[in-house]
Amino acid sequence: ADGALFRPVDRHGNVGPGRPSDRAVALAVQNAAKAVGLDPVRYGGHSLRAGLITSAAAAGAEEGAIMRQSGHRSAAVMRRYVRKGSLFRGNVAARVGL
Repeated sequence: ADGALFRPVDRHGNVGPGRPSDRAVALAVQNAAKAVGLDPVRYGGHSLRAGLITSAAAAGAEEGAIMRQSGHRSAAVMRRYVRKGSLFRGNVAARVGL
């Protein structure tokens, strides 16, 4: 009922207080990427942040709300994530079935 949603777990399965380390998050993301056949070297904890920002923008979330969630102080920096996700949106070739 209280505290972080994700918590550190040691090698014996004991759940600890607080939050997992950035390294633990990166390893979890890399293991998940590897499990689905992706190159784990290309993914890490930052991928989660970028994915959230890109998905939120695509869903129409306001920039201010995204920035409060992501911790960005600069809209220009936050928008760099969004641009990556919009690479194929509105692609004219896709619109004509190619």
